[in-house]
Amino acid sequence: MNRILVIEDEASIRRVLKKIISEENEAYQVEEAEDGLLGLEMIKNNDYDLVLCDIKMPKMDGVEVLEKAKKIKPEIPIVMISGHGDLDTAVNTMRLGAFDYISKPPDLNRLLNTVRNALENKILLVENKRLKKKVSKNYEMVGESDAISHIKDIIEKVAATDARVLITGPNGTGKELVAHWLHEKSDRSKAPMIEVNCAAIPSELIESELFGHVKGSFTGANKDRAGKFEAANTGTIFLDEIGDMSLSAQAKVLRALQESRISRVGSDKDIKVNVRVVAATNKNLKVEIEEGRFREDLYHRLAVILINVPALNDRREDIPLLVNFFTAKISQEQGTPIKTFSFEAINLLQEYDWTGNIRELRNVVERLIILGEKEVSANDIKLFASK
Repeated sequence: MNRILVIEDEASIRRVLKKIISEENEAYQVEEAEDGLLGLEMIKNNDYDLVLCDIKMPKMDGVEVLEKAKKIKPEIPIVMISGHGDLDTAVNTMRLGAFDYISKPPDLNRLLNTVRNALENKILLVENKRLKKKVSKNYEMVGESDAISHIKDIIEKVAATDARVLITGPNGTGKELVAHWLHEKSDRSKAPMIEVNCAAIPSELIESELFGHVKGSFTGANKDRAGKFEAANTGTIFLDEIGDMSLSAQAKVLRALQESRISRVGSDKDIKVNVRVVAATNKNLKVEIEEGRFREDLYHRLAVILINVPALNDRREDIPLLVNFFTAKISQEQGTPIKTFSFEAINLLQEYDWTGNIRELRNVVERLIILGEKEVSANDIKLFASK
């Protein structure tokens, strides 16, 4: 059933539109609103698949209804109808997000074609939104523990926003995975996610890496070069191990967050950037702040949303799922038959002290697939999984 709302102050026109649309398809359920204010209230409180809205109405005109409705529920197609049609009005409503513009009295075929097209477009938008929520298999987050379920819930709530996220947790727990989930579930997913390992870049080069440089700004700068912030424009930049970033680079990152502008090393020209920042660290940044190694103002800019990824030892109930996941993935990569793990083998893995976390578990599973028997036994664990 497709719910269609007709917002029109003239009762006779409402009746005609309702009759035409309802008779076209019995799956069309048409509801009415006699003015813009009531129509907007109905849009707020109901889920409609299409809205037909007059422009000249009492209490609130159609253009205002269009603007406000698009902010509340941007996915609803809205077709504007007017008896005072002109090109400027049509262009303005389309610019504001209207699906189409029809003059009164509406041509019957044009009206019904527009209704069909708008409803089909709504289905495509919903499907695209659903597909966006699917994350690449390369970054699948495996686990049903309370800790992992909590992280997934946070991601669902914040992914579609531009809120900055700080991901904390020990090495090997999957902080990068969380960052990819945030990006791939966001509206920025079609734009790039640029990763920067702050710990792997020498302190004297980090500013050039992040913000770019101009030719001659330092020895070896033979040509102009764009930085990672520019490369991530309209997308996401992931600052991994941000606790290892130099204080001078931190100051520039802070400015980029405050002003959405950066400048290349050796240049005084500002470049506007539209970037979502996700950062991660295995350090306690509050301790780093106390010891003067990290800027407190930058911390508060980054930590709008905090996500702590637990150590594997704190989510041992996920180990059977992780073993199955890695076994299937590694076997596929290597083109080998999938091995099984005995109940006793899984129990031993759950008792293991995983200082290297998920990364270590994957390595152990790969070793067992290569060296273990067809069914990996407790004895295989003792032989090949020991440190």
